[in-house]
Amino acid sequence: MEYILASGSPRRKELLKFVIPEFEIIMADIEETCPNEVTVKQRPQYLALKKAKAVAKNHKDATVIGADTAVFLGENMLGKPKSVADAKNMLKSLSGKTHSVITGCAIVNGEKEKSFSVETKVKFLELHDNEIDDYIKTNEPFDKAGGYGIQGFGALLIESITGDYFNVVGLPISKLNIYLKEF
Repeated sequence: MEYILASGSPRRKELLKFVIPEFEIIMADIEETCPNEVTVKQRPQYLALKKAKAVAKNHKDATVIGADTAVFLGENMLGKPKSVADAKNMLKSLSGKTHSVITGCAIVNGEKEKSFSVETKVKFLELHDNEIDDYIKTNEPFDKAGGYGIQGFGALLIESITGDYFNVVGLPISKLNIYLKEF
């Protein structure tokens, strides 16, 4: 069976290798928008399915995996920082607080589809301005939702996590593996 990852994320690519040794990568060419009835916290699962379906449309015999990760502080979704000032504000807002990381996943093969979300709670240490500035200098914040990468220097900002570590990286491989076996 042919597998396709509908994501260009290098982190997802590395994680999926734990579950499926060989797969193709085809990025979904979609607008990452959701209808109004989709709540903010349902957005990652909705977008994961949208990505997987878009790629599956042209690959009827393949099993396509889509994913989308979002960081939430309360009900506010934190995207990828657009500037140094944006990254600094984002990291200051996370300092000393617990936030949620939700990754939506979808598996599509022909007419068959399954989608799900996994939520992990992440507690940041109290951060001083110089720690935030030093982290921003690593350039890690700029391509990551919430402005940090737990698998890199961002690990130094974390006090604790409750839930799936790999979910925070971008792909909840344990649950994905279970659903792929059932699929």
